[in-house]
Amino acid sequence: MGDLEDRAREALTEIESAATPEALEELRVRLLGRKGEITAQLKALGSLPPEERPAAGKAVNEAKNAISAAIAARRQALSDRRLDEELSGGGIDVTLPGRGIPPGARHPVTRTIRRMRDILTGAGFSARSGPEVEDEFHNFTALNMPENHPARAMHDTFYLPSGMLLRTHTSPVQIRSMLAEGAPLKIISLGRVFRRDSDQTHTPVFHQVEGLAVDESVSLANLKSLLHEFAERFFERKVEVRFRASYFPFTEPSAEMDVRWGDGGWLEILGCGMVHPEVLRHGGVDPERYTGYAFGMGVERMAMLRYGVTDIRRFFENDIRFLGQFAP
Repeated sequence: MGDLEDRAREALTEIESAATPEALEELRVRLLGRKGEITAQLKALGSLPPEERPAAGKAVNEAKNAISAAIAARRQALSDRRLDEELSGGGIDVTLPGRGIPPGARHPVTRTIRRMRDILTGAGFSARSGPEVEDEFHNFTALNMPENHPARAMHDTFYLPSGMLLRTHTSPVQIRSMLAEGAPLKIISLGRVFRRDSDQTHTPVFHQVEGLAVDESVSLANLKSLLHEFAERFFERKVEVRFRASYFPFTEPSAEMDVRWGDGGWLEILGCGMVHPEVLRHGGVDPERYTGYAFGMGVERMAMLRYGVTDIRRFFENDIRFLGQFAP
């Protein structure tokens, strides 16, 4: 027992003198490992006379516990000392200029929506919104699209199990506004629309801006003048435009507006026309008293033209290298 007490005191001194975690671990293995000195003392208890075993076992366990506690305390002390050294060696110079955070930027689609909205509200239009989940009446029937119209086909429209659908354009907002507010009316509707289409110039989800003006003296000349001025303000330059006859079930007559682009060719940017009398009737407006014009354009397409983007999918890939180009 005297030898055990002396060895325990020596072990505690060695533990306190251990300068590194590695040296401390070597001590732990030499003292408490499977073949360690204290472990050997425990194994030797069986060779003692029965009457000596309790006292010897108690002494060995006390030595083992003291050594284990000393090792744990020294390990924590060495860890604290290493942390202090790292902190003192890597001090922060608060006088150095900060790295700073680069300014964020609005998404090009958001920038385009705001620009279009500002131009049109400046021309006297008021913004309206409506539900993205629509019924067939507001999305198709009220817009003079018969039941056999191709736009109603499953391959073009996202139908829901309930029979409702994801709106294919923002035109239902025009119907709801006429029913709620009557005439005269001068509004724009901005928002997301959904169609089963995906390629370099189309996505299943995109944004539209549509306009509607209904009054007793609305004419096609008013529409052409408005859209010409809109194009010049949007592109911030003088533009040459032309109107080509087209067909939309909700307008009559209908037209597409082109702008002179690039090497002198023509590029279509929007569709428009005078509101069909049936659409006015579905909106609760008397077509014998009122006339109206309507127009619509895709936001992403206008953004592509304004910023020179060739693939619409760039707007939705969240590539910071692409989006960073639009920082202030």
